[in-house]
Amino acid sequence: MAATNHRQPRIGTECPSKEKSEKERTIDDWLPITSSRNAKWWYSAIHNVTAMVGAGVLSLPYAMSELGWGPGIGVLVISWVVTLYTLWQMVEMHEMVPGKRFDRYHELGQYAFGEKLGLYIVVPQQLIVEVGVCIVYMVTGGRSLKKFHDVVCSDCKQIKLTFFIMIFASVHFVLSQLPNFNSISGISLAAAVMSFSYSTIAWVASVDKGKQEHVEYGYKSDTQERTVMRFLAALGDVAFAYAGHNVVLEIQATIPSTPEKPSKKPMWKGVIVAYIVVALCYFPVAFVGYWAFGNGVEDNILVSLSRPHWLIAMANMMVVVHVIGSYQIYAMPVFDMMETVLVKRFRFPPGLTLRLIVRSAYVAFTMFFGMTFPFFGGLLSFFGGLAFAPTTYFLPCIMWLAIYKPRRFSLSWITNWICIVLGVLLMIMAPIGGLREIIVTAKNYTFYS
Repeated sequence: MAATNHRQPRIGTECPSKEKSEKERTIDDWLPITSSRNAKWWYSAIHNVTAMVGAGVLSLPYAMSELGWGPGIGVLVISWVVTLYTLWQMVEMHEMVPGKRFDRYHELGQYAFGEKLGLYIVVPQQLIVEVGVCIVYMVTGGRSLKKFHDVVCSDCKQIKLTFFIMIFASVHFVLSQLPNFNSISGISLAAAVMSFSYSTIAWVASVDKGKQEHVEYGYKSDTQERTVMRFLAALGDVAFAYAGHNVVLEIQATIPSTPEKPSKKPMWKGVIVAYIVVALCYFPVAFVGYWAFGNGVEDNILVSLSRPHWLIAMANMMVVVHVIGSYQIYAMPVFDMMETVLVKRFRFPPGLTLRLIVRSAYVAFTMFFGMTFPFFGGLLSFFGGLAFAPTTYFLPCIMWLAIYKPRRFSLSWITNWICIVLGVLLMIMAPIGGLREIIVTAKNYTFYS
């Protein structure tokens, strides 16, 4: 994939090339993102699969039921193409300045928009995405554990969702102490395998169950207002499903690079493999799940699939394993931000004690928030539209235009502006529907139930 008719990137004063002091190098060697640069191309593949194929894939049949066949297929396919293009842009921009690597999303933003403005634009959105994903995955992990328990032990006493979220969180208090991306590559590999496995189970079990009796494919809302709101919320579900951009530069930072062998080559190889896996997971689950259950499908396809019990129990446990890995992938850049601020700005000494306190506090925060507001469907739509659309669909395009300055009305210029317009529309519309879903659900919700 190539963008034509663009100029070479401008090299300004925003990222001057300076020799780092010994102290700075020591800190960089301790921080999660820059501490290890010996990853292989397949690390990129498994990390990107783990980051993208997660809770979102399970909600795609439900999103299809709110969008309908035509718009649903169109939105899913267009999103796949657009996000692959913007991901390619991110990979290309990682090393566009000779001798300089943009290891973090906000560093690229600072180069494109300036030191302060770049931080103000990128960091809030990236934090909303990454913290939001971690909260949603807390809920997803807890729900899947509960579903596993209820299927395996249907006669047992019912246990509150709150306790299952706490059980899921307990794993992360331990795993969050792993220092960097390369140290969680084994977890990420297991998560990637699980994501493909439970996605396959979801659509194969739907085929086996067959088209349900009296299935309907029309919009199920009884009023036009509700139909529109749910349509907008479904757009957010789709946006949430394509969320890997927020960690792509951080993943690429772990790959070694030389002028002869730049990191973008193995990174792009891994991205292509990841996107093929994404297509094999997303499209069958979305289309077959909707075909089988129509507009009666649940917001988590595994809830609609109640039989065979052993298969559904296994699929839910696979979801648990996968979101354990996904949580760690999205938490790592947040750990890096917090530890960078504490060590570089507030002069805390880097070490095990600081890492233990900071990361445990973060896990506790996401656990508490997930226990308090486990509105799974609404959370997906709201976060998907509010933050995933900018960072995934159009912020890379804006940075590309600002840096490369392609000629007006060239192919590159037109392509980027189309992506920007689509992304802005998604950002405006999707949170409206998601917020409504949260409000409606909250009316009948009891805290810590």
